[in-house]
Amino acid sequence: MGEGFHNEDELMPFISSANIACGFHAGDDDTMKRTIEIAMKHDVAVGAHPSYDDRANFGRTSQMISLLELAEIVAEQLYIFEKVAQPLGAKLHHIKLHGALYNDCAKDTNLSKIYIQTLQAIYPDLIVYGLSGSQTIQQAILHGQPFANEVFADRTYQNSGQLTPRYLDNALIYDEKEACNQVLKMIFEKKVNTIQGDEIPIEANTICIHGDGLNALPIASAIHSCLKENKIEIKYP
Repeated sequence: MGEGFHNEDELMPFISSANIACGFHAGDDDTMKRTIEIAMKHDVAVGAHPSYDDRANFGRTSQMISLLELAEIVAEQLYIFEKVAQPLGAKLHHIKLHGALYNDCAKDTNLSKIYIQTLQAIYPDLIVYGLSGSQTIQQAILHGQPFANEVFADRTYQNSGQLTPRYLDNALIYDEKEACNQVLKMIFEKKVNTIQGDEIPIEANTICIHGDGLNALPIASAIHSCLKENKIEIKYP
């Protein structure tokens, strides 16, 4: 959220935690402030959403950066976010990387190790939202960083457990019923169907819905309803 789509007021009633852009791929101090205020109004947990420094590509293009640069951009964005959040009395609850940085760390042991070690040095109690079963989660486990396995309602999966790249036609899920069915399968069966036609195991602690999705509001509303109907409590970790 806080990425310039101005749908925060509509989406917040249906979610329990929000990942808020820190200015590197979208947003600024004003959007962070406004989004945090809306989150607090709805008792939604506030999280930082750092990315590559890449507004031109909305943070969705991989970059070749050093491990030191990775540590620096994560720390800098957390500082920027805290500078806005603290005067509002907002507690930083979690961190979730955005876009290409999220996917790159999920696959790369060295990147995810430095990412988690950076958090250990400055926010050892901050919950990491990471792709379920990814290197990010494995490094969080190894280093004792709190974590939540994240699954996606509006994205499809590969047999590797990675998300289907956005440049492929079937990467996104637009249909509310399809999104709900995927979420319920991940929760109750701990499995997800892949685009290759297989099933793979998956652990679901938190469910992601992209605020910039074309059907973000209908999907969020539908998932909220189907979770309630299935007696699943919606609360942040």
